[in-house]
Amino acid sequence: MAEPTRPDLAAMIVPLGRSLMAAEQPILAAHDLTMWEYVVLTALSTEPVRTQAALADAVGADKTRIIPVLDGLQRRGLLTREPDPADRRVRLLALTPQGRRLRDTTRTAIQRNEERVLRLLPAADRRVLLRALRTLADLPRDTFLPET
Repeated sequence: MAEPTRPDLAAMIVPLGRSLMAAEQPILAAHDLTMWEYVVLTALSTEPVRTQAALADAVGADKTRIIPVLDGLQRRGLLTREPDPADRRVRLLALTPQGRRLRDTTRTAIQRNEERVLRLLPAADRRVLLRALRTLADLPRDTFLPET
């Protein structure tokens, strides 16, 4: 069997992800957000209204674990949870204008720091990297499961 010519993707991405998350921590703290709160604010920006279950699935969290995060964001006036008219047991989530502003200012600060790092790459490599990461991130989760 031939020797691998590159490290596994996870072996490259996980340390990079940890470094990026560590770089985000002081930015999140400056905006009075936890990582999970920022993940929720960001996930709610892709669709104006989501159910709690759909949100938990989208961010890869157990729906019971996400409830305290939602409670805190709601108390701070960053999101609303309204009963679904079609099923009153279901809560529909939406960002408030304050929640959108906080998400946007936080994202701007995070991406400003990321741009500093991305500038270490030639512009063409930067575009390819971002396009490839977006493509991989948009794949269904089951794409990554081993074939049987």
